[in-house]
Amino acid sequence: MTQQRNSRGFTLIELMITVAIVGILAAIALPSYKNYVIRGKLVAGTNSLSTLRAQMEQYYLDNRTYMTVSAPTIVTPCTQYAVVASPNNLFNVNCSAASDAPTSSAYVIRATGTGAVAGAQYTIDNQGNMSTVGLPNGWGTPPASSACWIMRKGDSC
Repeated sequence: MTQQRNSRGFTLIELMITVAIVGILAAIALPSYKNYVIRGKLVAGTNSLSTLRAQMEQYYLDNRTYMTVSAPTIVTPCTQYAVVASPNNLFNVNCSAASDAPTSSAYVIRATGTGAVAGAQYTIDNQGNMSTVGLPNGWGTPPASSACWIMRKGDSC
């Protein structure tokens, strides 16, 4: 006469295999998710650059110069539309850095990342030339001549 065993629950081997599979999936998924979140935050910086560029062009049409655009006593695009990093936008966007000071016919607007996008730095000038000066920490360095905004790890222009 054969006795039948009641099987209830999981064996230790089955449990260990499940834990190993979950660990492997997590090791793959977490870095990808982190990069996905960073890519989503980069959009706020590039949108701010585009908005400020449109305001700069409007200012030029009204005043025929970019030179006075960073004057602190006048309400100008550089003072009114400059962006200071916040929880919704992790970029500081301005056109008043010493190396980027506007001239009568040219300007460069710079977006510098903070927090999760620290290290990211994008620029746009009066000609519409976009460039990636720096990438978020852990993404490496941008190519020497990046004539676009690099928005994905490993991308190039």
